[in-house]
This record gives sequence, structure tokens and C-alpha cells, in this order.
Amino acid sequence: MLSSFAPAKVNLYLHVTGKRPDGYHLLDSLAVFPAVGDTVSLQPDAPLSLSISGRFGAALHAEPDNLVLRAVRLLAATTGMPASGALNLAKNLPVASGIGGGSADAAAALRLLVRHWNVAAPLPEIALALGADVPVCLDRRPTRMAGIGEILSPAPRLPGFGMLLVNPGTAVATAAVFRARQQGFSPPAVLPEAWPDAAAMAAGLAQLGNDLEAAAIAVAPGIATALAALRALPGALLARMSGSGATCFAIFATPAEAAAAAAALNRPGWWCWGGGLYEPGPARL
Repeated sequence: MLSSFAPAKVNLYLHVTGKRPDGYHLLDSLAVFPAVGDTVSLQPDAPLSLSISGRFGAALHAEPDNLVLRAVRLLAATTGMPASGALNLAKNLPVASGIGGGSADAAAALRLLVRHWNVAAPLPEIALALGADVPVCLDRRPTRMAGIGEILSPAPRLPGFGMLLVNPGTAVATAAVFRARQQGFSPPAVLPEAWPDAAAMAAGLAQLGNDLEAAAIAVAPGIATALAALRALPGALLARMSGSGATCFAIFATPAEAAAAAAALNRPGWWCWGGGLYEPGPARL
């Protein structure tokens, strides 16, 4: 059985910079990929199907056309390959939680099948057709995002650091957050070429923000509770919401500190994880 890892996508900051005539909002963000995520597995030589397992799998059982299946069908239509294979999605990330789980799953399916089918395909174009967050999830490396998410450029050189993720057991619809948003637009961030250490990175990011955070808190007040808990942790250098919520994160000097803080913070009904960034390597799916 073949498999591909689909790490969470965390927005270290998120500025809403404008709005297109078609209603899509323009964004500026720095995305990173912590070493926690879902896994998409493939049993070849079987009819196309999708089974879902994992802690948060039940939340997706009612979806007849999961984004993973859409990715397979679109890739098959683009390359002329038959859409086949028994897929399993181990859903370890909370659903509708602002960390790109569905987009990461679709990107994982594309990576898996391009390699298995041994075909050339315009993956960035296929990914964008599936959703604005799917292109950045293909590479799984720190990346600057612009446009609706499809304009990608290299991130500043990041220092080593740890990250603690917390979801207070709340699913938040992105559309509801944008409807609740009342502020204007923010300029794109001015980022350095590199940050020398985690403290400098956190200080620089503290000058930026997540323009969806206030609106998300209005929709789901539990986000404020999670942020307050993160900010009270010893060693937390910065705490902020990711994406449209409800998952929040805190930056620590080391992955070990983040992991220890996650163990100390864990509460009933919350999802917590602490560690470092995912390192895909040249040959890892």
C-alpha cells in the first residue's frame, strides 16, 4: 500500500489585502507546515473508492464527494488515466479548523497518484481548480502566499522553533467568518530575508496579525478562550489564530518546549499537538 502525508497548514499571519470583482478576497500570508497531519493511502488495482478513518473521520462520512475523490477524478480526466484505486483517508486533523486539512488531503492524493501512475501533469493548475489552499499544500514547505492563495513565493529563512496547536473542539465555516468581518483591508507585510532566532521571528510576526481573528471570535467565542490559554503558557513567544479558525497556535523556542506545553495544556474536548515543522525531503510522499 502506498501513502502520502498531508501536514496541517498554519498561517503565521494573514492579511486581507483586497477583494476581487467576483467576490474572492485577496490575501497575504506566510504558511508553514507542522509535523502533524492526515495520511492518504492507496491500494492500487481496485475500483475507485474512499474509506475514512482516524479521530475526526466521522465528521466526513456524510460527504459523498470528498475533496480527495475530486482530486483523483480531476487528475484522471487531465491525464487520461482511469480513475481507480481504493483510497483511505486517516483524518487526524480537526475538520473546518483553519489549518487546511481538506486542501492538504487533496494535495496528498495528487502527489500519490502522479507517482503511482507515472504521469506528467500540471499539478499547480489542477490544485488551484480544487481550491485556493491546495497549491501551497503540494510542496509542504514554508511559503509566502498572495492573491487568493495561488501566488506563491519563497518564505524568509526560518529559524528552528516549536509550535503548539490547539483547537477548542469548534468547527468554523470560512464563509461565516468573512461575513462577520467588518474591518477594511491591510497592506501586504514587509518581511525580512531571514529571522535569526525564534524570539526575533515571534517579535516580527507580532507586528502583523490575522485579519480574520476578531470575526472568528465573534462567530466562535471559544477561540478567545484558547488564545488566552496559549498566551498564559510559560515560554510562549506568540499566540495567534490560524486561517479562519478555530485552531490557534503558539510559537516556542524549540519543538521540545512546544510538545511539553501541549501535554500540559490538553483539556477535555480540545485537540492539542506540539512539535516542530515537517521536513518533506526530496523523495518523501
